[in-house]
Amino acid sequence: MTLHIKPVLPTDLEETAPVLTSLLCRAVNGGSALGFLPPLTALEAHVYWLSLAPELQSGARLLLAAYTPHGPAGSAQLVLSTAPNGRHRAEIQKLFVASEARGQGVGRALIAALHYAARRSHRSLLILNTRRGHPAEGFYRRMGYHEVGVIPGWTVGSQGERYDHVTLYHELAHTSLSPRVARLGTSVRVPD
Repeated sequence: MTLHIKPVLPTDLEETAPVLTSLLCRAVNGGSALGFLPPLTALEAHVYWLSLAPELQSGARLLLAAYTPHGPAGSAQLVLSTAPNGRHRAEIQKLFVASEARGQGVGRALIAALHYAARRSHRSLLILNTRRGHPAEGFYRRMGYHEVGVIPGWTVGSQGERYDHVTLYHELAHTSLSPRVARLGTSVRVPD
C-alpha cells in the first residue's frame, strides 16, 4: 500500500479542515478520546482544527495528514517546546488512524514522519501521554517509547468515569535522518 504523509501548512488548513474534521469525529465517537468527549460534533472538531492556525504559522506545531489511495487515513501533531531550556524536546499529540486503515502501517509511518520532523527541528527527546491500558499504549511501547509514570484519573469520560494516563518518552538516536522517510510530503510504501 502506498501512503502519502504531508504536513498541513497554515495556508492549507481551512481547505484540509473538513477532511480532518470527519476523521477526528469518527475517531472520538468510535472510542478514541484525543482530548474530547463523545459525541464530538463536526462544528466542535472544525473549530478545533482552525484553532491550530497561530501555532502552525509560528512553527511551534506541526500537523501531519496521512492519505492512502482510498482517502484520508490519519493525522498526528508535533508540538515543539519554545522554552529556552527545552528546545531539545517536543510532544506528540493527537496521533490517530481511521478505523478502516488500522493495522496497515499508517500509525508506524506517522511516528516515523514525526521522528523525522523532530530531528529536522533539532529535537532529540519526545514525550506523549495516552490512556492507560488503551491499545495506543501498546502501540507506543512497540515503537520504542518508555514509561515515565502514571497519573491516576487524568481524564474523565462522558459519564464522569476517570481514566488513568501514562506518560511515555523516546530518545531519538543521534544519527542521520532516516532514509525510510526521505522527506515529508512524499509517498512511502508500507508493508501490506
